Amino acid sequence: MDYFAGLDVSVKDTSVCIVDDTGRIVREVRVTSEPDALLTVLRNPTYRFKRIGLEAGPLSQWLFSALGEANLPVICVETRHMRAARYATSVSRLA
Repeated sequence: MDYFAGLDVSVKDTSVCIVDDTGRIVREVRVTSEPDALLTVLRNPTYRFKRIGLEAGPLSQWLFSALGEANLPVICVETRHMRAARYATSVSRLA
């Protein structure tokens, strides 16, 4: 099974939401906005990530680089695009 993660990054901490390929939320957690804390969650062998979406912001480059160096399939998404994707996902669940 493939998994996807969305990271909502703020200066102090990052909310991580992991969903499976059916869209079911399998884990939600908040960690400090540091590469080591994120890698602890995202390197869990339970999850085989297809994509990890990181919200663009002040810490994006630092976190994106660290996750990329760890060979995780990370992409950086503009906030308005992330919001649109979240909306599209919630609408498709209603259909």
